[in-house]
Amino acid sequence: MSEKLSKVIEPQVIFESTLLDERKKVGILGGTFNPPHLGHLIIADQVKNQLGLEKILFLPSAEPPHAQGKKTIDAKHRVKMVEQAIAERPDFEIELSEIQRGGKSYTYDTIRRLTEENPEIDYYFIIGADMVENLPTWYKVEELINLIQFVAVNRPSYSVETDYPLIFIDVPNIEISSSLVRQKIMDHCSVNYLIPDSVIQYIEKEGLYDIET
Repeated sequence: MSEKLSKVIEPQVIFESTLLDERKKVGILGGTFNPPHLGHLIIADQVKNQLGLEKILFLPSAEPPHAQGKKTIDAKHRVKMVEQAIAERPDFEIELSEIQRGGKSYTYDTIRRLTEENPEIDYYFIIGADMVENLPTWYKVEELINLIQFVAVNRPSYSVETDYPLIFIDVPNIEISSSLVRQKIMDHCSVNYLIPDSVIQYIEKEGLYDIET
């Protein structure tokens, strides 16, 4: 492995440099969003504000390479739910490149295209602390770290120690997951305050998660 920063970069340093830098800084939050929940929105808001980013791109995956055989619902529904979830935040946008490309969604392929098309933008890729230890297994991660800045957000019981350079952002520990939301819907339990009302309405309208996906 080539020599890299071995410590976490302080968010305040990034925020202060952002104020002096004319380059645009954009965050990316990827996932299946099956469905998107308030935890996703909180993470996006905290990272954007703590790092002084211009906006956050929500990046739904077509076929996530790290999902270990898990199935997800049709992309059109996941896209619509993300659109509903972020509708009131003009600084949150949806990025459809992985959906449009189809197949396995490798972060390297996506970021390479984005950086080629938008050379004036610095991208900050958000991951949970639970994903940090798996970074060495990511497709072309050595090339990827030269294209983006990784941002790790805390997850209970997970460490952010790594040989790869990353920024650590402390966010509220909200114990919400998409699998929890799906299970509650299948059990006919309330999901109020777990996902946005607009997403609840979409799920009810389309009859999603009546069976496990």
